[in-house]
Amino acid sequence: MTIFKTSHRRRYVSDKVFYAWFELVYTFVDVSAALLFIIGSVMFFSEEWQTAGIWCFLFGSICFALKPTMRIIREMRYFRDNDLDDLAKRFENGS
Repeated sequence: MTIFKTSHRRRYVSDKVFYAWFELVYTFVDVSAALLFIIGSVMFFSEEWQTAGIWCFLFGSICFALKPTMRIIREMRYFRDNDLDDLAKRFENGS
């Protein structure tokens, strides 16, 4: 059993829908983070806008932190349907 295995993506029809929604949200978060960093960078050119720029950087950083969190949540959803004995054996073998 492997976490982050691509074959997990399409086991069931509902998984296709879940995976499609996940990819849309993931892409939205990714683009939002990039835009917030670009906007925050431009705001730093003006002293009046630096505080707003800092907030953009903060929210952009939160978006970047959401990306791996979302992937872990998705993989754990697939993981809970698998055989835990195989995972325990892999852990014991160190692989």
